[in-house]
Amino acid sequence: MSEQNAAVDRRFARYPSLAGKVVFVTGGGSGIGASIVEHFCAQGSVVAFVDVDDAASTALCGRIAGAGLRAPHYHRCDLRDVAALQAIVRRVGEEAGPVTALVNNAANDDRHRTEDVTVDYWNDRIAVNLRHQFFAAQAVHPQMKAAGGGSIVNFGSISWMLGMGGYNVYTTAKAAVHGMTRGLARDWGPDRIRANTVVPGWVMTERQVRLWLDPEGERRMLEGQCLKEKLYPPDLARMVLWLAADDSRMCTAQTFVVDAGWR
Repeated sequence: MSEQNAAVDRRFARYPSLAGKVVFVTGGGSGIGASIVEHFCAQGSVVAFVDVDDAASTALCGRIAGAGLRAPHYHRCDLRDVAALQAIVRRVGEEAGPVTALVNNAANDDRHRTEDVTVDYWNDRIAVNLRHQFFAAQAVHPQMKAAGGGSIVNFGSISWMLGMGGYNVYTTAKAAVHGMTRGLARDWGPDRIRANTVVPGWVMTERQVRLWLDPEGERRMLEGQCLKEKLYPPDLARMVLWLAADDSRMCTAQTFVVDAGWR
């Protein structure tokens, strides 16, 4: 089943509270992010997303419009440029209305040897995998507060929970997401702003399959999981929908793991 078809699959829930909601997604052009964008569009949300892949992002917008849904708004942004990111968040709020759901999805699980990490590489990976989440939340806070509340969904990673090696700076950044989420939830709870972390297992995006999946890796993954099936981007997107919807209104400062029971 394609991600697009999964987004409109009538077996799954529709959330009235998501219709017309302004949603901002980082890294929305491909992989899990693209599925999140598609799923929100299928719910009738007003979706804006940032990415650096113009071709994939433009194609995504075209596919969604071609399915008869309201097309999302794509903004090109290198998330290492915090000023540009925050300016886009403000622009979306001015043009579409206050953002009341933020999905901090973007990341890059670049493999590296711990012995080879330099200060510049460390700073770059922290910027790519952690820093932008905080500053996107900071930028959206005034809009959510003025609107009477909102939902922030930060993406973590199962990698550090399983004690995986081979990308130590990445696992460090992703572990830090959990502390950031709980701090945001505490600070902004009085404003009726919720913050939660979603933790994916090994999700079969095109990139993961192309770069990392091999027969031995697949065997170990399925052996470790309680459910002997592969995870796909829509499995994560549907969790994000629930956390953004009013159905989860009393859930905050929590971690929601979608890993088929691997952890």
